Amino acid sequence: MRVVVGWKGSDRKAASASEMGRFETELLTEEYNLKGLEGLNVEWVKRAVAKTARKRVILDIDSSESPVHGKQEGAAYNGHFECVCYHPLFCFNQFGDCEGAVLKPGNVHIADGWEEFIEPIVERYLNMEVRLLFRADAAFAKPDLYENLEARRIGYAIRLPANEVLQLEIAHLLVRPTEWTSPNPIVSYHDFTHQAQSWNVTRRVAPGRTVSQSRLHRHNRQLSSVRNSQLLQWPRHS
Repeated sequence: MRVVVGWKGSDRKAASASEMGRFETELLTEEYNLKGLEGLNVEWVKRAVAKTARKRVILDIDSSESPVHGKQEGAAYNGHFECVCYHPLFCFNQFGDCEGAVLKPGNVHIADGWEEFIEPIVERYLNMEVRLLFRADAAFAKPDLYENLEARRIGYAIRLPANEVLQLEIAHLLVRPTEWTSPNPIVSYHDFTHQAQSWNVTRRVAPGRTVSQSRLHRHNRQLSSVRNSQLLQWPRHS
């Protein structure tokens, strides 16, 4: 840190672990400093995007686990990750820049507080001459999120949870191939419009299936996007 700010350079030793601990818990946790750190990250990303020739920005939003091994405040057991952890939410663009992050308790649903989280990120890009696109997992398959993005003409691809109606639509994709014309996995796609009971309009759904000859492994992914727009991410084998 001293090298970065130019004070005494590298002539003196770095701070000890206890000093850094006090710095993080006593200074960085103050509201003013937290907002300053957030603003610093925003400025870095804005300058980086401004120097790229691309006119399209894809925002990926997802959560992760941050395991803990003590009794930290807000830590809780998460059944999905099978550990006591925090459940932070992240937003990255396609260039790998972290657009935003928020620390959440371990037992909080991934999509809780989605609007407050993405609102400042989206507002920042709406003032720029870029095409904004949004991509997320099934936890964000919420009608209010769809409507929010559609109202701003933001294209999106969001995975849909499987259900019987969608399974019937892709029944022809679930038939196991009788011949293998290539040693590579067989990838199949389908495209249709669908309106769930909780939706007020029809939307495009594009399921996909990948079958490997060595190991029959089905991976079905339904993606919902704005009508007549292109998919942002194709289903992939995992």
